[in-house]
Amino acid sequence: MKIKAAVLNEMSLPAPYVSSKPLKIEEIDLEGPGPGEVLIRVVAAGLCHSDLSVINGDRPRPLPMALGHEASAVVEEVGPFVDDLRPGDPVVSVFVPSCGHCGPCSEGRPALCEPGAAHNGLGDLLTGARRLSRDGKPVNHHLGVSCFAEYAVVSRRSLVPIDKEAPLSIAALMGCAVLTGAGAVFNGGDVRPGGSVAVVGLGGVGLAALLGAVAAGAETIVAVDRLDSKLDAASALGATLVFRADDPDVVAKVKEATRGGVESALEFAGAAKALELAYSITRRGGVTVSAGLPHPDATFALHPVSLVAEERTLKGSYLGSGVPSRDIPRFLALNRRGKLPVEKLLTHRMPLEAINEGFDRLADGTAIRQIVEF
Repeated sequence: MKIKAAVLNEMSLPAPYVSSKPLKIEEIDLEGPGPGEVLIRVVAAGLCHSDLSVINGDRPRPLPMALGHEASAVVEEVGPFVDDLRPGDPVVSVFVPSCGHCGPCSEGRPALCEPGAAHNGLGDLLTGARRLSRDGKPVNHHLGVSCFAEYAVVSRRSLVPIDKEAPLSIAALMGCAVLTGAGAVFNGGDVRPGGSVAVVGLGGVGLAALLGAVAAGAETIVAVDRLDSKLDAASALGATLVFRADDPDVVAKVKEATRGGVESALEFAGAAKALELAYSITRRGGVTVSAGLPHPDATFALHPVSLVAEERTLKGSYLGSGVPSRDIPRFLALNRRGKLPVEKLLTHRMPLEAINEGFDRLADGTAIRQIVEF
């Protein structure tokens, strides 16, 4: 079938993207689903820094590539051996397909699926297939999803079925922003009721983490960013203290306000300096979590003695360190009860044709979370 999709043919084109147009809206070919695959009709797709990092060249991927990895959709057709989904079922995409039988998957850590990571790097599906093409030549899949398109064929392992009553525009945010941000709070951040937590980097993922910290019952919630607009948004969403990241005295100020630092500091800026800041404002015995994705060449230096003498923990969190088939329905249930109001993160809705302008807003920080609606 012919579909309309946003295709990246060249990385590192200059901003503003509304002028350079790195994403071309093209008509390309989509094959039907093979064994273990599903054809979905995309309803909404979120714009994320993981897409932007491919556009700007920070995280190179094989080109040409149809971008997009965070979506809500409706099942149109299932391939052979898919017996638990039917046409009409609503689903959310997950950007790491889990094979279910590799070492990490068997340990209950599907975010670290080894075949999933390998196939994402190759630009194909977990099945090894490429179902996208243009003029008879393959077009690569982005993280097994490629949802900046009217339709997509994905592995069944890239989908989580959701309740039919869930609003699909909100459900789209669950597959990356909420899963990564709130997931880091609930699954790896050691955030406790009455405790203290800091969120460094207040994009869509960071603010989703802040909402998660509120839902988890943290008493002191510190928000840190370079933009006053993001700090204002954090205050409106439940932050109790806000600080400018570019304040040269920010570490001292946070420590003074929190009596020595926070119990948990979570970094979502995707920058080594932000991780250094998060580590510096973590108290003795505390946990620092990095869930941002910095440039692959970035490095981070610390004094190892602090890990021992202060019994500190420093760890990463990918895909919220969770189990998407468990966590996404839970987060949607919290949202339905008003405990996780992620709809407040949604600042822009747009047609596919406006996607380059959307990535300009993402790059300059004037948007929180944006979706393309089909």
